[in-house]
Amino acid sequence: MEIGISTFVETTPDVKTGQTISHAERIREVVEEIVLADEVGLDVFGVGEHHRKDYAASSPAVILAAAASRTKRIRLTSAVTVLSSADPVRVFQDFATLDGISDGRAEIMAGRGSFIESFPLFGYDLQDYNELFDEKLDLLLKLQSEEIISWTGKHRPSIPGRGVYPRPVQTPLPIWIGSGGTPQSVVRAGQLGLPLVLAIIGGRPLQFAPLVKLYKQAAAQAGHDVTRLPIASHSHGFVAETDELAMEQFFPSTQYAMNVIGRERGWGHYDRAAFDAARSLEGALYAGSPDTVAEKIVHLRKHVGITRFMLHVPLGSMPHADVLNAIRLLGTKVAPKVRQQIAEWEADL
Repeated sequence: MEIGISTFVETTPDVKTGQTISHAERIREVVEEIVLADEVGLDVFGVGEHHRKDYAASSPAVILAAAASRTKRIRLTSAVTVLSSADPVRVFQDFATLDGISDGRAEIMAGRGSFIESFPLFGYDLQDYNELFDEKLDLLLKLQSEEIISWTGKHRPSIPGRGVYPRPVQTPLPIWIGSGGTPQSVVRAGQLGLPLVLAIIGGRPLQFAPLVKLYKQAAAQAGHDVTRLPIASHSHGFVAETDELAMEQFFPSTQYAMNVIGRERGWGHYDRAAFDAARSLEGALYAGSPDTVAEKIVHLRKHVGITRFMLHVPLGSMPHADVLNAIRLLGTKVAPKVRQQIAEWEADL
């Protein structure tokens, strides 16, 4: 069972002071967070790509590369790369470079993305949303397996037998598929034999169990070894010494962030009742003491089949010291409990 962190490098106003730190300062903070995650034994750190004022990470590979030379073991991934509006050749080159700097610790998490700002920015039509992803994933997978590329598509100029460099340390460079939880996306990932990441950020996590089953069925039918395909989830959360302290520290920024996005997408108002419901054992918010968070992760593993869990922290803007403490507790308190309990559970199967 792998345990890690994901972040969108948010730069929203601090809910207590009203102040907003610069993109540059938040990026430097994230590099420190990655270094600490490595030091406390976490397995993976993911940085999401966005192209708007309240997020500082438009180029996850650059941020991850800054941390790569200061870390030793932790795996470094995008979370996600918005492949539909990117050039797959450049994506592959960036992460192959990261793989070299980190000596084989880079991963790509490819997704359609839940925000649309990158499409007009890079000259793409949202009418082609699905077609763009399908075509660019096809090219990215070709780049993963072949050094000399001959390729023809509709939305990108053809490649007439050209070499793509540098080549990564890992063979192949891992490519995961990020999914918001649609049957079509998990079936495609299974058919391609690619690792799957589920964004479980609302509702009941156990509702994703049928999707995991569907993914495994599609993979098996396509001839892939299901036992070799990891399945990850990414969920909002926070760890503090006690449940009460975690709620006190995490609720204000969570409420702010959820209501900003909610106004854009037509969601209802996010209040304390919604927060408390989501942090129950059956909810999608992994916030609380180390024991509380560990219990929920083990519950997810047993009932959904997740083999990698990524805690998305912070949600909104939080004091850097609080985020560092959450990462420290996740690595030193939560992860050991989860690994021990999972090992004991599996030994009894």
